[in-house]
Amino acid sequence: MMKRFLALAAVVSGAFGGSASLGAGNVEAGATKAVVCQACHGANGASQNPIWPSLAGLGSDYIAQQLQLFKDGKRANPVMMPNAAALTPDDMADLGAYFDSQPSPSLEADPSYWKAGEKLYRGGDPVRAIPACMACHGATGRGAQAAKFPSLHGQQSVYVSKQLHDYASGARTTGAGNIMQTIAKRLSEDDMRNVAAYVQGIR
Repeated sequence: MMKRFLALAAVVSGAFGGSASLGAGNVEAGATKAVVCQACHGANGASQNPIWPSLAGLGSDYIAQQLQLFKDGKRANPVMMPNAAALTPDDMADLGAYFDSQPSPSLEADPSYWKAGEKLYRGGDPVRAIPACMACHGATGRGAQAAKFPSLHGQQSVYVSKQLHDYASGARTTGAGNIMQTIAKRLSEDDMRNVAAYVQGIR
């Protein structure tokens, strides 16, 4: 099962957008441009609000790519779409480089749910054709930069759960392959809560 989904991950390595690189960004330039982002995403990209993601350590290409999706209207969010509208590709690359250079926060998982979430994250559920989350996002949630699979380390459970629900409903897509929509539709409400709880405290 694990080999099957690792192969799937390779096939859809462009699932979060195109495979073309947006180019290397400049960390120092990104730090200057990131001031406005910190109002929502926290100082140095460590969000204090559970509904907004932490950007610290998220993955430079992934961050730039998501900004482009917001700008193009392919990912909907009433706050992010106007903020991304004026960004150039260089701006996006610089912001990605800066936030990725920051250490992702270390949080504590909800003790009521994280054990069940760990089981699904690490082993999946072959009976329901649910792959282990770590097949794409890594054993410690650090993601896979080359495949544009984001780091989950340091994300709050409320945000993670919301994204899983959005994938399941079709409100959020991942482009070619639709890997996250396919997986999320197989998750129960408890699955989403448990995995999100585990992700919040993943080490």
